[in-house]
Amino acid sequence: MGDRATFDGLSFEVPSGWTSEQPSSNMRVAQYRIAPASGGGEPGECTLFHFPGQGGSVQANLERWYGQFTQPDGGSTEAKARVEKFSAGGLHVTLVQVTGTYSGGMDSTDGPRTGYQLVAGVVETPEAPWFLKCTGPEATMISAAPAVRALLSTVKP
Repeated sequence: MGDRATFDGLSFEVPSGWTSEQPSSNMRVAQYRIAPASGGGEPGECTLFHFPGQGGSVQANLERWYGQFTQPDGGSTEAKARVEKFSAGGLHVTLVQVTGTYSGGMDSTDGPRTGYQLVAGVVETPEAPWFLKCTGPEATMISAAPAVRALLSTVKP
């Protein structure tokens, strides 16, 4: 792991090899570039969001993320998602991982991307949840998934 990043009400260790970037939207608290999987390919992106006093339930956010993916077989994205719940720094954390065709979030202009993966976490704090959303090509995100989980395991209020 790398340096500790601190934001208003949350801190965590940023994985080494992730590059901090200027957030592309004022809705983003932080933004990181994830190096492509070995052998080349596209990098991944990891963004941190926080909406003080709001943000919706954990389940509502998971469902929104599931809605950004479709499955090649037409099946349920939620049914194919891997969800893990754990505690870190005295906070409840939900980690989700899902693969499919990504239609992007509110700020996506690239159109659907096949073979994409989401590795994301919701960190529940007394004020409001924090959302760490990482997306990229499947190979990149499979390689990055342990680092995302490690980051989430270091969260502290």
